[in-house]
Amino acid sequence: MFDWKQRFQPLFTDLESNDQLQWADHIWDQLYRQFETRPHGDLERWNDALSELPVLHEVETDFNAPAVTLTTPKPLTEGQHRELETGLRGLMPWRKGPFSFFGIEIDTEWRSDLKWDRISPYISDLTGRRVLDVGCGSGYHLWRMAGAGASDVIGVDPGLLFLMQFFSVKDFVDAPHIHMIPARLEDLPPKLEYFDTTFSMGVLYHRRSPLDHLLELRDTLRDGGELVLETLVVDGPEGYSLMPEDRYGMMRNVWFLPSCDTLMRWLDRTGFRNARVVDVTVTTAEEQRSTDWMRFQSLEDFLDPNDPTKTIEGYPGPKRATIIADKG
Repeated sequence: MFDWKQRFQPLFTDLESNDQLQWADHIWDQLYRQFETRPHGDLERWNDALSELPVLHEVETDFNAPAVTLTTPKPLTEGQHRELETGLRGLMPWRKGPFSFFGIEIDTEWRSDLKWDRISPYISDLTGRRVLDVGCGSGYHLWRMAGAGASDVIGVDPGLLFLMQFFSVKDFVDAPHIHMIPARLEDLPPKLEYFDTTFSMGVLYHRRSPLDHLLELRDTLRDGGELVLETLVVDGPEGYSLMPEDRYGMMRNVWFLPSCDTLMRWLDRTGFRNARVVDVTVTTAEEQRSTDWMRFQSLEDFLDPNDPTKTIEGYPGPKRATIIADKG
């Protein structure tokens, strides 16, 4: 049985020590409803997979390598290796990474390290900062943020499989100030104003109201805090935004793909200042593809086979921009 109270106790302790009792109570109520009144049908299967992972001691970590890396001074026994792989494969598909668990390399669908390499030179030094990652997936970037010196890191994402993948790392390491909450941004209390840096990467285009998403992100930041926003964009003048008729790259929940100039205007209208585009990159199969750890369709299946610069629906192919802005 998934013991959510024990799992999230370090988070509650952290919040209470930072005078966030109201938020801690809010999260407790959310988690109670999620795990006690309407638990996900696959929750116990995923928890069983997590329970397969061997108990290991003297674990060493490298959160600054391309793969979030866990090692031990002594090699695993054959039995430990078998338990480890069985548990990790029970948590498939792995979409965001990569990870290296004691010699088992998890080649995830997304090379999230490439995104981190693109954005990390431009963000403020994370040393000692309190950081939020919205739509954090498996938590890969949470560990990279910790490796960059962040003192407190919280990720939010409603995916419970992602949560289990996050715990597959956390169960091996001493990381009392790195947390993930199975929730959406809109589930956070309004006017939180708690974080020094908030990341929203790959979320904006999934929101029916992108301006509301930007306002909610602004509410998470203290005065002068920094937003790191990464999203799909299209070419076009200020004011232009693509709204797909139905699907975009076979995804149903894509609503608005703005031009960079339009996105800058949105940020200005929602109270951000000093916004600057620090990167624009076309997504390729080097960064997103099917692997042995994610065996479903991926980017190459979503593009026009006769013109890979377009999606299978005929829209411009995926291009992602990163914008950094300050809370005004």
